[in-house]
Amino acid sequence: MSGHDHAHDDHGHGPGQGSGHAGHSHGVSADADRRWLAIALGLIGTFMAVEVGIGIMANSLALISDAAHMLTDAVSIVLALIAMRLAARPARGGFTYGLKRAEILSAQANGLTLLLLAVWLAYEAVRRLVDPPPVEGGLVLVTALAGIVVNVAAAWCISRANRSSLAVEGAYQHILNDLFAFIGTAVAGLIVLTTGFRQADAIATLVVVVLMVRAGYGLVRESGRIFLEAAPAHVDPDAVGDRLVGHLPVTEVHDLHIWTITSGQAALSAHVLVEPAGDCHAVRRDLEGLLAKEYGITHTTLQVDHAQDPLLTVGRAGEGPSGSHCADAHGPVHRQGPHAH
Repeated sequence: MSGHDHAHDDHGHGPGQGSGHAGHSHGVSADADRRWLAIALGLIGTFMAVEVGIGIMANSLALISDAAHMLTDAVSIVLALIAMRLAARPARGGFTYGLKRAEILSAQANGLTLLLLAVWLAYEAVRRLVDPPPVEGGLVLVTALAGIVVNVAAAWCISRANRSSLAVEGAYQHILNDLFAFIGTAVAGLIVLTTGFRQADAIATLVVVVLMVRAGYGLVRESGRIFLEAAPAHVDPDAVGDRLVGHLPVTEVHDLHIWTITSGQAALSAHVLVEPAGDCHAVRRDLEGLLAKEYGITHTTLQVDHAQDPLLTVGRAGEGPSGSHCADAHGPVHRQGPHAH
């Protein structure tokens, strides 16, 4: 029996093209998503330019911070548009997965800019808490209310795009956080206008900072997991290995690797041993179906071999001199019955 049952015919990359990827879509629908993102970019860019001028006139750090946040919104959308175009390029040459991880680079850049900007705004907000300058509360309130309308429209546009893309989700989180920030700024403007409490402007800025740190950390964490080849957060590799080895006639699973190629596209490879009388091809098809149905993993590469006949070996079935079928198995070896992970 062949040691490599990769079966390239089963690796179609579109709906209905083979069992390996049935119903699976790589990346995002470029044309529709680019259109919605472009509309959101136009709304944000236009309002941001107006807000910077008003923020300087009103001497409001909250408005300036909102404008800075909107700048990161615009950058995040531009990065998402670039990443979508790169991800749509076919795999060729040394880039055997194509450029699908361009969107993960975009998401990480979005997260880092949010965190860096949050540090600067926090410093300025604390400084203004200690020595608050005069603030035009009326201008702040009116501008913030207009900003709420613009951000609701932009968030709706991006929600129409495919948010399974981490780049698109990053842009959406930017705008959603900006919406909450404008609500806080509107409240601060109302307080300054009605009570003269100028520190409200700096307090609203600190609320924006908290939102930015939360969103930025989430984007950096998720993109970092993908770059470090970690398994998807919802998948436990040990549980997957035990599930595979529980499928008769499988006797052992090792060299099990689960990682994320790009947003929503998990991949798995493993070396599977079956009983000497087992059908390797049938086992591969069954395991591919199991992984797709129970874990949503449709990009699989399974090397299926027969375990060595125990009558022809010294020791346990499927074991070589080092205790495993492979001399240097990566990660735990999964066998039927209790075993260490």
